[in-house]
Amino acid sequence: MSIHAVRPHIDRKAHIVVIGGGYAGVLAANRLRRDPDVEVTVVNPRRAFVERIRLHQMVAESGNATLDLAGMLDSGVRWMVDTAVQIDADRRAVRLGSGGVLSYDYLIYAVGSTGAVPVAVPGARQFAYPIGELEQAERLQGAIGRLPSHAPILVVGGGLTGIEAAGELAEQRPDLKVTLLCGGVLAPSVGGPARRSVRRQLSRLGVEVLDDAVVAELGCDHAWLTDGRVLASAVTVWTAGFGVPDLATLSRPPSRSRWSAMTTFCSTPSRLAIWSASKTRVPPAFSGFR
Repeated sequence: MSIHAVRPHIDRKAHIVVIGGGYAGVLAANRLRRDPDVEVTVVNPRRAFVERIRLHQMVAESGNATLDLAGMLDSGVRWMVDTAVQIDADRRAVRLGSGGVLSYDYLIYAVGSTGAVPVAVPGARQFAYPIGELEQAERLQGAIGRLPSHAPILVVGGGLTGIEAAGELAEQRPDLKVTLLCGGVLAPSVGGPARRSVRRQLSRLGVEVLDDAVVAELGCDHAWLTDGRVLASAVTVWTAGFGVPDLATLSRPPSRSRWSAMTTFCSTPSRLAIWSASKTRVPPAFSGFR
């Protein structure tokens, strides 16, 4: 069924805007482009496709975390390097950082999350290095590169990102002292056997693992734990948690009748949703995502 059968009074193709050129945005744009009745535009703040799962390798200078975004997109997908500042769902428009306004019929919000540092921990915003975004990883890479031998590094967060960051840094910079602060338990998302294996590998790499360590306050060269211990730290890498991009909080939300969450395409509706500004059905190109 053609999209024109769904929208019989509109002769032009439906314009679908995808905000975000990451995993979800690229996959959505390429799949939607298969429908001849739609035009797809991807808005991304950089020319690079960022492999977030490899940012820790970039920081440790053991690998690359970026690819050419143009090479990832179908040749029929239009893409633009710009920042989406605000979404007005009622007007079907995206305000861009360049000053322009991009209109749409349907919009996919595929911005993802950001690396966040909690306000509740004094000094964390000032001295911690998150690692969830390319620019954050570049900043951390520079800080690590300036460290002298035997400098102490604290990695906050015992989840998979913290484990990967601590392990990669210890392997690539064995001259540094890397300590992983788990905040309760190492690798909480895996079972006992896997957790023991992770611990053995970290120990082999020289990483000190403190399961119950929780940061109460952070300074430029020390971290104060909730149990009273004070740990030296030349660089503190913060991997405990993610945040919501400013775009989500600054945008004007659509009415209930104009929101369709694609829960089966991504793990949470906040990661990928369609903002539809009309009461017509979602075009056939979207049916594969349900």
